[in-house]
Amino acid sequence: MSHTMYTISTSPHIRSRTSTDRIMKDVIIALLPATIVGIYFFGIQALLIILLSIISCIGAEALFQKLAGRHSTIKDYSAVVTGLLLAMNLPASVPFWMPIVGSFFAIIIVKQFFGGLGQNFMNPALAARAFLLASYPVQMTTWIIPDGISSATPLGTLKETFFIPGSADYFNALIGRIGGCIGETSALALLLGGIYLLFRRVIHWRIPVTYIGTVFVLTWILGRNGLFTGHPTYEILIGGLMLGAFFMATDYASSPVTETGQLLMGFGCGILTSIIRIYGGYPEGVSYSILLMNLAVPLIDRYTKPRIFGEVKS
Repeated sequence: MSHTMYTISTSPHIRSRTSTDRIMKDVIIALLPATIVGIYFFGIQALLIILLSIISCIGAEALFQKLAGRHSTIKDYSAVVTGLLLAMNLPASVPFWMPIVGSFFAIIIVKQFFGGLGQNFMNPALAARAFLLASYPVQMTTWIIPDGISSATPLGTLKETFFIPGSADYFNALIGRIGGCIGETSALALLLGGIYLLFRRVIHWRIPVTYIGTVFVLTWILGRNGLFTGHPTYEILIGGLMLGAFFMATDYASSPVTETGQLLMGFGCGILTSIIRIYGGYPEGVSYSILLMNLAVPLIDRYTKPRIFGEVKS
């Protein structure tokens, strides 16, 4: 008597044509406008930092997996995305060894030590940025504006002085001709990339919309010169908010899987970012707000998971 062998697995049984490398390619395509703008305004230095960061991330992943005897995953483009996002979070003035150090930290410490793609508990590129900022604060806070002159970022200027309505350069903040990290200055380029990801259904609107919306509302209410004195449109155009909201807070491995959890993630990031920006000692709060919320994701998923059909409360 012949026997047929069946493979049995737990639900959900969902098939999709979407693959990891397809998703990563979409993220790379979405980042291209901001990448091109960053290179245009910050020059060859920005291009070299981007290339060094990407190559270092690929090399770190290949080296670790070879030494650990693991299957190589460099063809899924996840290391490329991490390298590109890390470069987007670096000033164009950093020395060339810094993206290399950051890449090895992101890939080996944050990603591979916890099991590889999908197992990291926080965004690798953001964790590497926080590590570099804590270790080399001078290099990570030395900014240049597109004409090559060292200057404070708009957020730094807001932190040091009272906001003067006429001083806000909305146009240059929109196109990216301001001081800041390579990939965070052009709100328009990042918004175009975010819309592409939404159109391709790589990300959902819940996290970026609630994140940006919360910062908009809170910075207007709290204000830098007192209650209801804020200029929320300028606040959402400057700094790393657009980059963080669309490309890093939405990271699959370190963001909630439930709909309610995603809304809570966006609200939490928005609240923390606004508080750090206005009341904290650091001008920007995007990186730390996302990392802190990453740590809360398991708890968020636990308490927002839907009830199983037919479940009886104990």
